[in-house]
Amino acid sequence: MLIERRTFNKLAVAGAAATVASPAIAQAKPFTIGFSMNLTGPLAPNGKATLLAMQIWEEEINAKGGLLGRPVKLIYYDDQSNPSTVPGLYTKLLDVDKVDIIASSYATNMIAPAMPIVMQHDRTFFALLGLAVNSEFNYKRYFSMTPTGGPRPKESFAEGFFEVAAAQTPKPQTVAMCGADAEFPRNAMDGARAVIKRLGLKIVYDKTYPPTTSDYTPIVRAIAATNPDIFLACSYPADSVGIIRASHEIGFKPKVFGGGMVGLQATAIKTQLGPLLNGIVVYDFWLPWAGFASDEGRAFVKKYQTRSAAAGVDLLGYYLPPFAYARMQVIEQAVKATGGTNDEKLADYMRKNTFKTVVGDIAFNAEGEWATAQVMAVQFQGVSGNGVEQFTDPKTEVILWPAKYKTGNIIYPYAPTK
Repeated sequence: MLIERRTFNKLAVAGAAATVASPAIAQAKPFTIGFSMNLTGPLAPNGKATLLAMQIWEEEINAKGGLLGRPVKLIYYDDQSNPSTVPGLYTKLLDVDKVDIIASSYATNMIAPAMPIVMQHDRTFFALLGLAVNSEFNYKRYFSMTPTGGPRPKESFAEGFFEVAAAQTPKPQTVAMCGADAEFPRNAMDGARAVIKRLGLKIVYDKTYPPTTSDYTPIVRAIAATNPDIFLACSYPADSVGIIRASHEIGFKPKVFGGGMVGLQATAIKTQLGPLLNGIVVYDFWLPWAGFASDEGRAFVKKYQTRSAAAGVDLLGYYLPPFAYARMQVIEQAVKATGGTNDEKLADYMRKNTFKTVVGDIAFNAEGEWATAQVMAVQFQGVSGNGVEQFTDPKTEVILWPAKYKTGNIIYPYAPTK
């Protein structure tokens, strides 16, 4: 597969219907699916990739005659990666646009502020990559397309990272962790504390930093001063890059480094950091060489890649696009099975059935999380230069955990290269 770099076009801020397949469904009232999306701001690289995956599904279903005989239309607005914009956008989607189905933006920090609006309207909510959002709301019509899950979704996010670390000889003993003072890092760090306690590790640093932080050197220096064996960062993309660069600048070398760094799954950040990634152990959700990856999933990603460069989005599309597309498949199956958009019927069906998707068979538990978590711990190895093509090679992103999907061994202790 040859990946080309080129000047990217911008995605539109508000959605429009895809070209419909026939005059018959063109006459029908559109079936609307509404959401906000991070099309600008720090989460935009992932948000734009999400949107393209959803648009591919929209085009495909309209080519097949639409949904319930109606052309599907995605209605969306740019939330600017800013949680404060979300309540107003969801009020508009529900009260003005009166969308048939309501879905979330991407990311915990963007899903949480939409929850009260959706709950006030008593709507079934289809979320995307939110970490344990419903643990605070306990809303019975919330369903999350997120591989974190099981009975302890907060713990599932970093469990593999700590399991891998604790299996090394001699066993690391101390942990330093940090994260932005925001919804996702707080949930992730809550889960990490529980795993740390279970594994008998000792926390020597545990602090948050303001989400507006731009200089991470003082933070990393303070962490390095505690001389931890393990360093866990629960960070969004800009934070992750800043923490890694600061760590290299001051020579911070714990035995295990990484954990919850969002952004390292994105192709643009992988190519930006290049060899600075080597040795970092981090979570990931889907890779084409993972044992659970299906032919259907790989075919979707291949189709996505034929359009990613022209759309100006993540070139490889391994991280978010499969789950964004799978969410649309779940919506499609639930709507068809219930024969409409009755929220009570949709939620009841969602709780009781298994869905066939490009990321596998999915069932939801009582909290609307995946019944079974599927989070990997991976390590970057042998990254050389900043080319894209190397990140299609399984040797550069080695799966360490869970054992049944393992593709190689950890390089330990962490030995960063430039």
